[in-house]
Amino acid sequence: MPYLKALLAGVLVGVVYVVVRVKSPAPPPVALLGLLGMLLGQALPGVL
Repeated sequence: MPYLKALLAGVLVGVVYVVVRVKSPAPPPVALLGLLGMLLGQALPGVL
């Protein structure tokens, strides 16, 4: 449930940024993919 709330909050903030036309302070997509890879790598041993 906390993950869903965090996702919805992020989507809401993203919509507000588009409406207000503010550039997002988020890191570039390459950095986000790196973070995703780290999370998947951390979760993988628990699944195996």
